Amino acid sequence: MTRTWADFRRARRRSRQAWALLAAAALAVAAGLGWFFTAGQFAAVEGPADGPREAPVFASGWMNAVPPVRQVPPGPVAALLDTLAVKGRAAKDNYDRAAFGQAWLDSDRNGCDTRNDILRRDLPDAEFTEGSRCLVAAGSFREPYTGHLVTFRRGAASSKAVQVDHVVALGDAWQKGAQQLTPAQREHLANDPLNLIAVDGPANQDKGASDAATWLPPNKAFRCHYVARQISVKAAYRLWVTPAEKEAMKRILGSCPGQQTIVAAAQ
Repeated sequence: MTRTWADFRRARRRSRQAWALLAAAALAVAAGLGWFFTAGQFAAVEGPADGPREAPVFASGWMNAVPPVRQVPPGPVAALLDTLAVKGRAAKDNYDRAAFGQAWLDSDRNGCDTRNDILRRDLPDAEFTEGSRCLVAAGSFREPYTGHLVTFRRGAASSKAVQVDHVVALGDAWQKGAQQLTPAQREHLANDPLNLIAVDGPANQDKGASDAATWLPPNKAFRCHYVARQISVKAAYRLWVTPAEKEAMKRILGSCPGQQTIVAAAQ
């Protein structure tokens, strides 16, 4: 069959339309990837936004303050962020958890180890093991990282469901100034109630040693407090932030411009 000039024009028009569709699809994929590697990687794991917006720091009457390197000043946390040094990460190949002292020491000298102090502080209905005023046996609370109601029950297999998280992970702290601290200052950093929160075990495992640039709590309602707490801890122990970390923190604080620093009541 002989093709006419009209047939040729129709075929060329269809070809242009096909190329236009392919170009639009490519742009959509590129835009999607760009969104994911900025805000989307956090939005993709969003959990409920009705969980707690804050977490306790200091329980007066039975918990004693742990001396930081310097006191956290009250005021807007965005201003405090601008006082932190901005640098790249230091080497991590020499990191050793033992550099921060024995895990869960009684650093505040109240007679109970730090882990049980934090469980008692964060679980409003905490129950103790028989004959002990320190060992938390059970309790439930609205967990801040996910916003879910979580139950703690002491036991070899069940205790890991609730973990005590270092808000500024010790591995992250090691790469951002903690190597220059004294052993006593690192021990305080690891046991300071300002840097500790009882959280969902799987969420804590997912976080690992990440900073705010690579991990944020799935519970969006808690993110302002979480970032403010990280900034307050880093200021208290003279730690720095990376450029990407600072940018992520500023992005979160943009949604809560009135957010204040997190200061222990005993200061």
